[in-house]
Amino acid sequence: MTLELFFALTLFSIPAFFTPGPNNIMLMTSGLNYGVVRTMPHMFGVDIGFGLMVAVMGLGLRPLFEAFPVVYTILKVLGAGYLLYLAWKIATAGAVKDGGNGGRPFSFVQAAAFQWVNPKAWGIAISVITTYVPQENFTANVLIIAVFMAMFGVPASITWVLFGSKLRWLLNKPNTRRWFNIVMALALIASLYPVLGEAVRYLRDVI
Repeated sequence: MTLELFFALTLFSIPAFFTPGPNNIMLMTSGLNYGVVRTMPHMFGVDIGFGLMVAVMGLGLRPLFEAFPVVYTILKVLGAGYLLYLAWKIATAGAVKDGGNGGRPFSFVQAAAFQWVNPKAWGIAISVITTYVPQENFTANVLIIAVFMAMFGVPASITWVLFGSKLRWLLNKPNTRRWFNIVMALALIASLYPVLGEAVRYLRDVI
């Protein structure tokens, strides 16, 4: 990979990782409801899981999507459906105290697996593989970029978790926290707008 391409990938990664999306919204909500320490497995599951996703997609799934584009669309729509379910769970979650039994944050494995139903993760991974991976030494470059993605995601994830945890003192009343969770659920739904719009356009073209 050339220095110029690496710089371009870095510029792409800043808005890709730091802007609101399903992962960041859920990390912020978890930081609020469970605190930083209990959210750490969730955070590292997101970052390492996404890096692994980029590697797997780059090495194995890209030819499938190129041959059958409809598979990519179907998977994104199914992922959007799952995110709507998660939005409902967030909106209806009650207040959780530290060490309480009112709920649990995502585990490392759950967060890593979640990347495969996260439309934003799919979009970023496909964009990275098709735009920033040189064809020369393709396998090695895919693995390098996958590691870069995992490492770059850490500061973004920490930022959102800390942001959520710092809101705890402001949202310590159960009703206030419940409204915050509802707003976050709506934000999660709003983040699906591009995916749902793409699905509607696809169905319109088919019909």
